Amino acid sequence: MYRGKETFGKVVEYRANLRPHDTFVRFENTDLTFEQFHRNGNRAANMIKALGLTKGDTCAVMLPNVPEFLETWLGLARLGVIEVPINVAYRGDLLTYILNKAECKALIIDSQWVERVNFISENLHHIQHVIVVGDDYEPSSEKMNWYSYADLIGEAAMDSVCETIQPQDPSLILFTSGTTGPSKGAILSHKANFALASACCDLMNYGPDDCLFTVFPLFHINARYATILPALLADSTVVMHNRFSASKFWEICRTEHITTFNYMGSMLNILMKQPEQPDDADNPVRQIQGAPAPLEIYDSFQQRFNIKITEAYGSTEIGLAMVNRAETFRKGSCGKALPFYDVEIHDENDKECPTGVVGEIVVRPKEPWIMFSGYYGMPEATVKSWQNLWFHTGDRGRMDEDGYFYFVDREKEVVRRKGENISSYEIERVINEHPKVKEAAVIGVPSELSEEEVLAVIVVKEPNELKPQELLDFCQPRMAHFAVPRYIRFMKTLPKTPSLRVEKYKLKEEGVTSDTWDRESVGYQVHR
Repeated sequence: MYRGKETFGKVVEYRANLRPHDTFVRFENTDLTFEQFHRNGNRAANMIKALGLTKGDTCAVMLPNVPEFLETWLGLARLGVIEVPINVAYRGDLLTYILNKAECKALIIDSQWVERVNFISENLHHIQHVIVVGDDYEPSSEKMNWYSYADLIGEAAMDSVCETIQPQDPSLILFTSGTTGPSKGAILSHKANFALASACCDLMNYGPDDCLFTVFPLFHINARYATILPALLADSTVVMHNRFSASKFWEICRTEHITTFNYMGSMLNILMKQPEQPDDADNPVRQIQGAPAPLEIYDSFQQRFNIKITEAYGSTEIGLAMVNRAETFRKGSCGKALPFYDVEIHDENDKECPTGVVGEIVVRPKEPWIMFSGYYGMPEATVKSWQNLWFHTGDRGRMDEDGYFYFVDREKEVVRRKGENISSYEIERVINEHPKVKEAAVIGVPSELSEEEVLAVIVVKEPNELKPQELLDFCQPRMAHFAVPRYIRFMKTLPKTPSLRVEKYKLKEEGVTSDTWDRESVGYQVHR
């Protein structure tokens, strides 16, 4: 594995010198060799430099999974300009907020989303340059300078940029996925990126014979530092698609000779609910890693697809802090702390909880610069997150006597009902066991008495296949009486982030809608 200087530009240059004509990333419609990556990264750096951006400036990137995204990432990293990846679903107020909050001087964007910039242009305070990838767009704002990416990079020099980049220098500002509200921009250094990538390599034993598959977007930490950068370090190959297709997934793995992939959100449940095929176990994938690994399908998924599962715990801010390795897997756990982190469970007074007692998961690094460097432009939020010199994750968990940690819930996803703290995760786990349910999300909604009531939002396999009473009959023997949902709402799809996490704050904003079923209004009885 590559053990050189911890900057993105150096590792790409190293691989390009060794294997210039070998393919590094196979996209759906094109391949990118190491030499092309290295060369176009230099061009991208010179392109941005020619526009007047220098080390420490910020540049937003709003692109799908295309070679231009990788080239831009590399060019900005070599120049020392801090990258701000933008979720391609963002528009309006949220897009305005991020571009202004990060003080972006330039924006590199796909032509299909130019109209979103036109719509908010009068409210953008820092954008001077917009570089468009693709054709067929109409810039209407005269506030910015508009350029064609193809024209600029075609004219840019291939000479190496001579900017000195240190491992502790900021690499990017990565805004959190926003599942609980407005995003905070986490500043990540080059070393933080490498710490996560190196941990993934060690965890999965990546090597030259591996081919990593990702359907996650490059504006997300998973695709960047759990797939692309680990592959560079381990001399592996990457296959990158723009979307997850459950029906085509295993066909892609066989055709592309995929040996490993990362899973997040509901991916495993969705794959498991596909119709069984006689060749399910006949695939080249050896091992996968991600979170969560649902208890109810852990064994059956491994057996059906002949795959080992490793679970990991981390976040944008901390990278990878705990792992539950396939070789020593403990069901229900997110694993043990990695050697370069301290992890504890703290109570509401920030004191360590006894073994088995639920509290907040807190983390601190044993090495410098391996975690985020703070929230950009938000010093108060940074200090608050580091209360008493521990980073507070906002996740609730517990630790057993053997040092294994267990994720219980996110603090803001705990439903408080009639004096009881109810884990939305546990309710979802039960509901997802129902054979007619495709997936579910549980939230707390205000009660007319006090505290909250439980609302379950359900996606079924077939429309009108499941009745609310049938679902609650299924739930009653499987959970505490106070956890049985009062409200049931059926939806065609759940709102999700690109990493397939449910955007529960959107469901909370909608609350009890006109199409929500209320068990109390029909006299349904829950037995104690």
